[in-house]
Amino acid sequence: MTTVSQRTALSPRQLTRTAERISFIYLERCTVHRDANAITAQDAEGTTHIPSATIGTLLLGPGTRVTHQAMSVLAETGAAVCWVGEHGVRFYAAGRALSRSSALMEAQARQWANTRSRLAVARAMYQMRFPDEDPAGLTRHELLGREGRRVKACYRAQAARTGIPWRGRQYAPGDFTSGDPVNQAITAAAQCMYGIAHAVVTSLGCSPALGFVHSGHELSFVLDIADLYKTEIGIPLAFDIAAQDEEDVGARTRRALRDRINETSLLNRCVDDIKRLLLREEDGSFDPGSDQDVVTLQSDGGHQVPSGLNHDDDRHDYERVSW
Repeated sequence: MTTVSQRTALSPRQLTRTAERISFIYLERCTVHRDANAITAQDAEGTTHIPSATIGTLLLGPGTRVTHQAMSVLAETGAAVCWVGEHGVRFYAAGRALSRSSALMEAQARQWANTRSRLAVARAMYQMRFPDEDPAGLTRHELLGREGRRVKACYRAQAARTGIPWRGRQYAPGDFTSGDPVNQAITAAAQCMYGIAHAVVTSLGCSPALGFVHSGHELSFVLDIADLYKTEIGIPLAFDIAAQDEEDVGARTRRALRDRINETSLLNRCVDDIKRLLLREEDGSFDPGSDQDVVTLQSDGGHQVPSGLNHDDDRHDYERVSW
């Protein structure tokens, strides 16, 4: 048997792009193992093979066991992994980026580091969510106030549409059952969206921590991206599920959200939205599927010079450096 250490690592060119992957797969009460470049889910009914490179996010529910080799192939193929409790979802681990280029992360850092461009990206995010409003000139406080009003209006509108009594958003961290069924459905949808957004953000090589609306948390940018689709997809779907039946709303919301994401090609849209936000002042030519290992050194005046060379000014011929 070939060991993991003897297998050649996959290059980004060999991997399935984020936009073309299954949004997420949920497994529970099974053992997850590896067979070549696939993962297997084994339970009392048999063994199911799942191509790991087609997974965006793997949700591991109660009663699951996962082997070291399974986690290894998931990391190699850039799949995100979430451990799912009985009543919620929390992002716990991520695979490597599907790109070896730092271009998109550097663009994110440039936009984030300047207070004006950071506010401009926050305004652009608001307009993506609410295209009928013009956020130009709004302060951050004004953006937050308008966002809060729009989300409240969305809750009321969905409650009226579905006929569900609405008494406000209620969620106690760590106590999923404290809310009524519709609040449980909203929480389940939000947590799944956080896992999916984290998978997309990390697969593109971006920093999950450098947020433009959220701040101070390791997942600030993930929360920013997940919120782009809250009022359009997450909240309406949660009300639909709660209106159908009050039983098992968490699992039913996850399944319905997975179907809706596939129907709307949300992963593809999410990739495009991130690039549009971060490459606002650039040519937008970043290729997340690039398999080139391009490492340069920073010189003066913003210039980049080749790495792997000795840049001694006293030498006319650069000496190749070998470590």
